[in-house]
Amino acid sequence: MNFALKTLDPARLISEKTDALLVLLTKDFKPGKDALSVLVARVLKAGDLSPKAGQMLDIYRPQGLACARLLLLHVGEGAATEVRKAVSAAFGLLKPSKPKGVTLLFLNQPAAQALRVAVTTLADASYAYTATKTKAEPRSLEKVDVVVPDESALRTDFERAAAAIAGIELAKEWGNRPANYATPTHLAGVAQALAELPKIKCDVLGPKEVAKLGMGAFQAVAQGSDEPLRFIVLRYNGASKSTAPVVLVGKGITFDSGGISIKPAAEMDEMKFDMCGAASVLGVFRALAELQPGINVVGLIPACENLPSGRSVKPGDVVTSMGGQTIEILNTDAEGRLVLCDALTYAERFKPQAVVDIATLTGACVIALGAVRSGMFTANQALSAALVQAGESSQDLCWSMPLDDDYAEGLKTSFADVANVGGRPGGAITAAKFLQRFTDKFPWAHLDIAGTAWKSGAAKGATGRPVGLLVDYLMALDTRGKLA
Repeated sequence: MNFALKTLDPARLISEKTDALLVLLTKDFKPGKDALSVLVARVLKAGDLSPKAGQMLDIYRPQGLACARLLLLHVGEGAATEVRKAVSAAFGLLKPSKPKGVTLLFLNQPAAQALRVAVTTLADASYAYTATKTKAEPRSLEKVDVVVPDESALRTDFERAAAAIAGIELAKEWGNRPANYATPTHLAGVAQALAELPKIKCDVLGPKEVAKLGMGAFQAVAQGSDEPLRFIVLRYNGASKSTAPVVLVGKGITFDSGGISIKPAAEMDEMKFDMCGAASVLGVFRALAELQPGINVVGLIPACENLPSGRSVKPGDVVTSMGGQTIEILNTDAEGRLVLCDALTYAERFKPQAVVDIATLTGACVIALGAVRSGMFTANQALSAALVQAGESSQDLCWSMPLDDDYAEGLKTSFADVANVGGRPGGAITAAKFLQRFTDKFPWAHLDIAGTAWKSGAAKGATGRPVGLLVDYLMALDTRGKLA
């Protein structure tokens, strides 16, 4: 989908043909003398559009305008949440007519966040999954023109939003694919294709290389499946070699049955989404290729399936991680932390300025935060502040969760250095405390996206989160040059 940002020219706007002109009005609207402003003023004066957030008026073939449909959307104060609701509702009304081109017009200069939310919402509302359908209806929307009073002031934010959308849609596409169309080998192929873009390189390690590294925890999860594991290493080099990189680690369980500790059958199909952390890392690298920031970024994706078989790891088995710690596997369905812990140890070789892991890790985080905010765990205050700010600016929200040492008590065991589960209470926190054991050598944060990575029910599908948050975090580093 093509996006273009333009400066408002009322005379030209009314003569441009488009399938739909979406006009976003705030309480600060003051009519000019052009035909569109006069029409809007009449509508407001007649009471046909209430000056309240969420109100909408659809006009077919408006007199004096070249657009096929004119939708007037009132967004109240113009806050991001109001803009999101208005744009989503408007495209829901338009979608059956299959528009190919839409113009999104802000009559008042929007805040940067409102602009970004508007285009991101329009992209999300028009997205269509087609990969495994024989008679799929592809996305009809091909072009979006965004018109504002002064485009120069919003150019940077607009370009960041467009790049993030490219990354979000890559993450959604691979999150949505069924597990037999998104194996570890398939994910490796996506990463290798990204390496064809500027400044990106990719290495893919197979079972022999992973065994040589001593990644016993990762291997234990993968051993029950016939699909071979892949350890994917992506590099974006936008700064000098001496600049410490940020490392992103994405959980890549391409299907999670739970292993021997098998999950209930109901909704197990949604466990194809258990690689959404990996998909978000792929999406971030897609956005980096567009934005070309002056930073270095490494992406690590431990990818495998978690299935029951005669070879599967068993509850009570003890494995040795790459870092040398022994782990008693009390629950084979707590596999994400096992693949991540070896990837976190591998991250040490890059001497990173920060490491952020992203994982659909625990149902407990869904109970704690629902689908609104991702759980964010870190003991590093600078990293915490940076991630929270990135969540706010991108409207891809997270929430800081505790990491008190007392939560690690449940991970103690008589048979290994640590157990992989600590009981149901505080399950999202004990999972994070397990990962924290492998992060002594760098600033680290963990994003639990189990509640935000996909939607269930009628709207079932991957969301592409937290690509937006991560892109904003990295772009802020480009400005600051370092973590703190």
